Amino acid sequence: MPARPDASSQNLEKRPSKTQTSFYRRLYVAYLIDQGISSVPALIEAADMPRRTAQDTIASLAELAIECEFVHAEGERHNSGAYRIRDWGPIDPGWIADHIETLASALGYPSAVLTK
Repeated sequence: MPARPDASSQNLEKRPSKTQTSFYRRLYVAYLIDQGISSVPALIEAADMPRRTAQDTIASLAELAIECEFVHAEGERHNSGAYRIRDWGPIDPGWIADHIETLASALGYPSAVLTK
């Protein structure tokens, strides 16, 4: 009978579930916003994600009790401005910073733009 792989190696080989990727994406986007990559066009470029995904992810941050607000750029018209994280709620931004490369890898997003 062939040896069975242990549970830890099975978890490493498993793709994240939709629930996990949704959660990871929110943490990743909140981290980018907090690092100054804080407009939809900047998120699209940095994370190589579709506009709608960036917009939907920002809108869903409140579901994690992360308070994210849009700050309108003075003197600009329409939707010019950037987002900022007002309150992280129960989320520890230090944990995200320590694990951001793992989150990016799980999502298939670039980690080259990430700094600690």
